[in-house]
Amino acid sequence: MSLPLATKPSAAPRQFPDCWGHRGASSRFPENTLASFEAAIRDGAEGIESDVHVSADNVVVMFHDPALERTTDSTGQIKERDWHGEKGMKHVRTIKEPKQAIPTFVETIELLMKPENQHANFNVDVKVQNDPDRLFALMHETISAQPDWETLLAPRILLGLWHPRFLSYAKTRLPYCRRSYIGDSPYIARKYFWADCDAFSMAFGALTTADGQRFRVECKAAGKKLMVWTVNKPDHMMEAVRWEVNVIITDVTKTWLDLRTALQGTFFTLESAKMTWAYADVPFIADYEKIGSQYGRIFLWTTPKFYTPYLLAHSKQAQSYLERIAGPFDAIAVTPAIKTQA
Repeated sequence: MSLPLATKPSAAPRQFPDCWGHRGASSRFPENTLASFEAAIRDGAEGIESDVHVSADNVVVMFHDPALERTTDSTGQIKERDWHGEKGMKHVRTIKEPKQAIPTFVETIELLMKPENQHANFNVDVKVQNDPDRLFALMHETISAQPDWETLLAPRILLGLWHPRFLSYAKTRLPYCRRSYIGDSPYIARKYFWADCDAFSMAFGALTTADGQRFRVECKAAGKKLMVWTVNKPDHMMEAVRWEVNVIITDVTKTWLDLRTALQGTFFTLESAKMTWAYADVPFIADYEKIGSQYGRIFLWTTPKFYTPYLLAHSKQAQSYLERIAGPFDAIAVTPAIKTQA
């Protein structure tokens, strides 16, 4: 049996966003676990995203919340709990099945240093509860202990920073790591992070507004990488493709990878059942125009949380939260590289 021949896509092959697993393949496995990270990489993701905190006995762990309650069978603030010992966090397990241990930064780096995983990027979301000097010193100890770390590991690590206070420590302690701003405000990105970051990891809603559109143009003109999170709906993924972002960060890695495959116009041979990226006189399953047209844009006008007043209020609330923990943004001396817009 053979498939009928189809015409080549009407548009030239596009560069599609990379897929980075948000806390791994977290829709299918417990978030921020080795099982979740491995699943994302096996799915074909080009990177994983995870969060860091430090235990009372100086172990860097991969965990989103400052406290254990939401996702594990234990309680307490991570910074107040030991990793080692009879009551240490190394014995804690996830609530979600299949139950998993909390991975350490060391274990995660070891996973990424396996030969089959040395293509995967690692986006480290640096939670604002951390002491940046302490955290980055501990991270450097682990990174620099790996064989050929300067070529095989360091170029793959992207530090995600929420607060400008962390920039100077990142540049001093981990100068070999790329840096990104994480947040939901183009204004904050321009004012505090523009000159010192290689990439900008933006909440999806922040890029839906007129100012978000301007910011997308500015990033492209300046050669800054643009990442968007957390994108789980196919119509939102398609919109991110139209925006020409560099990375889609998602809980549903397989959903985006399958959609990307369809958009790229892949073909396969029935005999080998092996997927091949190419444009040739072969049976195309789909093309960009046909697939893309199935996903409309009406949600941009019918979703209240994508309206500017909501986004501005949410951004102000987020900034207040960050400043309560790590101090005022304006206490940090920074020079914006481009004019800021409120």
